[in-house]
Amino acid sequence: MFIKVRRDTLIILILAFMLIVSGRLMTYIAYASSTETPEGIPIAGVIIKGNDVVPTDSIRANVAAAGFRPGSYIDGDTLVTSKRSLPLNEAIATAEQFAMRTTISGTRIAPIAAVDVKVDTKTGIVTINVIEDFATADIKGGGY
Repeated sequence: MFIKVRRDTLIILILAFMLIVSGRLMTYIAYASSTETPEGIPIAGVIIKGNDVVPTDSIRANVAAAGFRPGSYIDGDTLVTSKRSLPLNEAIATAEQFAMRTTISGTRIAPIAAVDVKVDTKTGIVTINVIEDFATADIKGGGY
């Protein structure tokens, strides 16, 4: 079961295939060889570890208020948001304070005793380690 193809048609098909493959290859090589981004390293995401009771969405919203949100980017040692630019270490300290104030949904109980925020300046990933301690939480005064 051979399909008869003329020689000139076969040559044209092979050349088209080689052009398509070489174009794709050049595009991938050009993308991989570019080392700098014009705006810096964008914030790729927020990873939250260690929380059991406090919702991750609440912690993520509070950390986003400190500037670590999509649309922000890291330019050297500076975090640039849509409204302002601030030193990265100051943004990390603010994010730790905001994460400590996160409460359990529907209450005023804030059981987070310690927070550690780490920012990978090469990938733009923000990692938040949370330690919840109900021994330090003011449960009697909590609630609405």
